[in-house]
Amino acid sequence: MKTTFKEENNDYVMYFEGRLDTAAAPETEKEIQPLMNCDNHNIILDCTALEYISSSGLRIFLSILKNAKAKGSHVYIRGISDSIRKVFTMTGFYNLFEFK
Repeated sequence: MKTTFKEENNDYVMYFEGRLDTAAAPETEKEIQPLMNCDNHNIILDCTALEYISSSGLRIFLSILKNAKAKGSHVYIRGISDSIRKVFTMTGFYNLFEFK
């Protein structure tokens, strides 16, 4: 699992690449810390290169969302594959997030 954080057009963008599973979750939680300081920035979770997401990965996405909403920011997901979209739909997460 690889993550890359960038600031683009006043948005915070986190790129996810590989498999966001239980084994990758602890390191990923550390790497998303810049997103937790999202005051006055919207967050984009770029999943174009994300191959798989487990319940641990969904929990990370949910924590990002809850933190951002508490600070008045929005979280957008872009570039999800059909297989990951199915996971979001089956778990009800599809209704929680905004998609670009």
